[in-house]
Amino acid sequence: MEKDDSLRRGLTAGLSIAFGYMPVAITFGLLAGSTGLTVFEAVLMSMVVFAGAAQYMALSMLAIGAGMVEIVLATFIVNFRHLLMSASIQERAEPSSKKFRALFGFFLTDEVFAVSSVKQPPISGNYILGVGLSAYSSWVGFTAAGFYTGALLPGVLQESMGIALYALFIALLVPSIKEEGRPVVVLALLGGSFHWLYQLFLDTGWAIMSATITAVIVYELVDVRRRKKR
Repeated sequence: MEKDDSLRRGLTAGLSIAFGYMPVAITFGLLAGSTGLTVFEAVLMSMVVFAGAAQYMALSMLAIGAGMVEIVLATFIVNFRHLLMSASIQERAEPSSKKFRALFGFFLTDEVFAVSSVKQPPISGNYILGVGLSAYSSWVGFTAAGFYTGALLPGVLQESMGIALYALFIALLVPSIKEEGRPVVVLALLGGSFHWLYQLFLDTGWAIMSATITAVIVYELVDVRRRKKR
């Protein structure tokens, strides 16, 4: 009975995430359709990947003709933080089987982690699972809703949605610039410069991957040296 109650409380706590995911998932489904994915492919991506930033990035890479290997590697880099979140939540969660930890680990997004972490340890695995299920159901369901919404739009609007994808990334970048300032601007400029260089002799997907990794490494090396001189 206690386990069932933990699951129910988790499902209830996850409703705030579910509502928050609604517009983002609808937009993803809409853009997935305009990128050329079928409804099956769009929904399957949301079911298997379940990571908003990585899925939007994958769409942009698909739009420019990047290959599967490049997209998978880029997704791994973007989602690398999930390893740290999983380790953190595992330390605070009650003991459970490896299979069950893997199950609620799959549902662990930034928002699910944040909502689950406010609970006092040990956190019930069923509670984390409940929060994740609410978020997951919303993300997958509204991806499909967004896809079919896009299909109802006039052809001219559907074709113009490709521009919306780039506008979305700019919208994501601007708040980071306001909050972090100089580091974000420098990283963006470094990434753009390295991409211009790499695209001269690499495929588009590999150029993006290489530019991202190089920009981060160069920035960190310079920043470490600068801090040592203080």
